Amino acid sequence: MRDEYQWTSATAVPSVTDWSHAFTALHGASEITVPDRTTPWTGQLDSQQSARYAIALCRGGQETVTRNARHISSDPRGNCELLIPLAGAAWVEQGSSSGEISAGAMAFCDMDRPLTFAHDDDFLSIALIVPAREVAHRSPVAVREPQMLRADSGLGRVIRTMVTTLQEERELLSEATFDLACERLLDLVCLAVEGASDTAPAGQRATVEVEIRRYIRRHASDEDLDTTVIARALGWSARYIQHVLQAAGTTSRELIRRERLELARARLASAHWAGHSVAHIAYSCGFGSHASFSTAFRLEFGMTPREARSNALPQSDLG
Repeated sequence: MRDEYQWTSATAVPSVTDWSHAFTALHGASEITVPDRTTPWTGQLDSQQSARYAIALCRGGQETVTRNARHISSDPRGNCELLIPLAGAAWVEQGSSSGEISAGAMAFCDMDRPLTFAHDDDFLSIALIVPAREVAHRSPVAVREPQMLRADSGLGRVIRTMVTTLQEERELLSEATFDLACERLLDLVCLAVEGASDTAPAGQRATVEVEIRRYIRRHASDEDLDTTVIARALGWSARYIQHVLQAAGTTSRELIRRERLELARARLASAHWAGHSVAHIAYSCGFGSHASFSTAFRLEFGMTPREARSNALPQSDLG
């Protein structure tokens, strides 16, 4: 016999006020901002939840959702959410992490940390809502910071397909079966966050390594470039980035250092940069100080930056 548990379905939500009530009942107290509150609301919400897990299909309605410390204090949820876009794109920001997610990506966030979420009218997504304590039991990494994950290949694609199927078949499941399916999905999500896709074939790891090196080369001069930034930009977990580079015998820190030094050497040899001081070139390449740059440059190339410039440029260019 089928267990009874909460299932709500709304073909349409007539107003922003009604939407706010439905949305906050599911996700927690939040501030919802829309372009025009007098315009009939186009958003739709279909959800199902047991005592522990919930899944919701949301569509339409341009909005910005902000859940700040005041909201969290008044309405703590103890939940994490996996947001999977099916159409359109959304902007997610939590702490120092932010990024756009579309049908090829997904975001995993702790709903009891300040969060901003925004999307346009064409956005369609599924949210899988899970207890934060269940996440912490499986992966300490997953609860430390929001995660941007790929959903177009590998384990991420498996997760996306399974969540979509669960949403479609949810009415046919008992509460016990629904919970069991959510638990298995949570296992996979935590594996993805932990970088379990590092067990993928070597050819895939080689492709990711190429992407990492290319990104670092293009962004070497960015002052804040680090593993977290690279992972967020490429759609992998930071742990997976570390695993791929470890297998290649290097680290993101080392690759960034080398690319910055190569960039600095090229600028020191360029007539275009002849009017800039060595210190200015060091800062322009992402180094925090002239002294650390000079030390790293001498260790890498066996000469000081000034010697490298003197050897590369004609005397007339040196002034």
